[in-house]
Amino acid sequence: MKILFIGDVMGRAGREAVEAYLPELQTKLMPDVVIMNGENAAHGRGITEKMCVQFYELGVDVITTGNHVWDQREILTYIMREPRLIRPANYPEGTPGNGLFLLEKDGKRVLVVNMMCRLFMDTLDDPFACMERILSDYRIGKNVDAIFVDLHGEATSEKMSFGHHFAGKISAVIGTHTHIPTADAHVMKGGTAYMSDAGMCGDYDSVIGVKKASAIHRFVKKTPGEHFVPASEHKMLCGALVTLRENTGLALKIEPVRVGDVLNETLPDA
Repeated sequence: MKILFIGDVMGRAGREAVEAYLPELQTKLMPDVVIMNGENAAHGRGITEKMCVQFYELGVDVITTGNHVWDQREILTYIMREPRLIRPANYPEGTPGNGLFLLEKDGKRVLVVNMMCRLFMDTLDDPFACMERILSDYRIGKNVDAIFVDLHGEATSEKMSFGHHFAGKISAVIGTHTHIPTADAHVMKGGTAYMSDAGMCGDYDSVIGVKKASAIHRFVKKTPGEHFVPASEHKMLCGALVTLRENTGLALKIEPVRVGDVLNETLPDA
């Protein structure tokens, strides 16, 4: 089984990158499942129902989010009726929506989990304890064929600790949020594919997806300056392709995916 994961979609450039490059990636890589983090799709702030529908029409199976999930207020009601859009599972009990989705496709059952870290982030419930509770209900080889986790967070130490702690129990743990693709894609002992951050879909001639001038102003002048506006002159899609062993649901390999016009491109062999 092959899972294509697409990193944080950032504004119009990110949406255009997915529209431009996802069809050719599907043709070339032939993934069985496509998962995407869409939390910055709406001008860098959240996602809308219309955008979700467009991504589903392009072939995305599940959309994950993160700390910007509630930036568009319409999502509070939409997420209650669209189970393929998920928010971090470790939000407090009673938060709208769900933190996981059991995708049943082509005879396979893939559990997709969204989790958020706590270092330098909002103080949510313990992601480690939350994942333990989920694994008490779902187990690879028993009632699911694979478990995929989008781990949304700032600190690579927290993400790596999470990956090692659950190695062998989860098919893949891939980080999001920093918008910078990391070079540590590998299969951990036990068979869990890991990457600290998949990177973003958007304009990399920017500061993590926003126009350079406003971001630089805040560091140089130490005053608020203009509101952050997503950059949109270039477009790039970043993510990873995870290949799982059919007999165990654990990872055989993980390969970075970068397509576009700023970063060096890299694609797995067909």
